[in-house]
Amino acid sequence: MKLLRVGTAGAERPALLDAEGTLRDLSGVIADVDGALLADAAGLGRIRAAADAGELPALDATGLRIGPPLGRIGKIVCIGLNYHDHARETGAEPPAEPVVFMKAPDTVVGPHDTVLVPRGSLKTDWEVELAVVIGRTARYLESEEEALAHVAGYAVAHDVSEREFQIERGGTWDKGKNCETFNPLGPWLVTADEVPDPQALSLKLWVNGELKQDGTTAEQIFSVAEVVRYLSQFMTLYPGDVINTGTPAGVALGAPEPKPFLRAGDVVELEIEGLGRQRQEFKEA
Repeated sequence: MKLLRVGTAGAERPALLDAEGTLRDLSGVIADVDGALLADAAGLGRIRAAADAGELPALDATGLRIGPPLGRIGKIVCIGLNYHDHARETGAEPPAEPVVFMKAPDTVVGPHDTVLVPRGSLKTDWEVELAVVIGRTARYLESEEEALAHVAGYAVAHDVSEREFQIERGGTWDKGKNCETFNPLGPWLVTADEVPDPQALSLKLWVNGELKQDGTTAEQIFSVAEVVRYLSQFMTLYPGDVINTGTPAGVALGAPEPKPFLRAGDVVELEIEGLGRQRQEFKEA
């Protein structure tokens, strides 16, 4: 299933995109698309049954905002330097263990919402990423098979980053990762049954129409399954938590000088195979 949330920011309602591309209203079946739903097999079953029976009313998508596909996100755990090609372009050694940092849930916006360039920023960068959404509480998982069984679905994430704040200002990466609007998510949450192999997805990103990133999750240093298993050794993952799994080569940081960092007025588009497409205009904060 392709689950999403539509409407004005803060007042989104749940919806489903059916196989014919028609937007269907889920508000008569569920309250929201969130961790509680993803952990509720009966709730997900009601959606499937209503969709199969043709009981879901169509929505007019004209002018309808698409919000983040997941409400009430618990935490966003991010993996840095997780693609072989990205490590090469930045001159970094592939890490022996996953590099972990956090993003606040309040950085999340819709896939087509405006992204704000922070005040004083000269090095705002793009990163297309596969987001993993947890559907079952995960603690001390023992195998990659067990880890994938705890995944509810996948989405497109844009891990926008400010490189000076991240790298040159001391401390942790968090300062360059948690600026407002720095995590567009969606358009859809695609349930795991529609993604048989998360290590076989193409990722692409364009800036002002120019292709900048053209990668594949096959290049991940640590697979989705290994990332989920690994993280469960250090923290409890709950339904509705999100994991951003890293970005392939092609970011501004890895480009030759002068590096083409983002400015107000730039337009970024990104997509992951089977998971949908995003488009953001960048403006001054």
